[in-house]
Amino acid sequence: MAKFSKDEVYTATQVVRNFSSILGDISQAKIKRAFIVKNNRFEAVLLNIDEYERLSEAVTLLEAIYNKKKESNLRFC
Repeated sequence: MAKFSKDEVYTATQVVRNFSSILGDISQAKIKRAFIVKNNRFEAVLLNIDEYERLSEAVTLLEAIYNKKKESNLRFC
């Protein structure tokens, strides 16, 4: 489960009404991300592009490590 602070959680209604402000805070790194809640359920996360690219690169690296590990295990079976 992700850890987050109270100021990072927004209802869908808040996002609709304050989108420019929330996007500006994320773009300027005043907040790291915005968790969006609809009907008392976490539905989405809004990230700035730098954080998205960092996470995407991490996933690519982890996939490469996993695939290499999987290949080496198949060779020894």
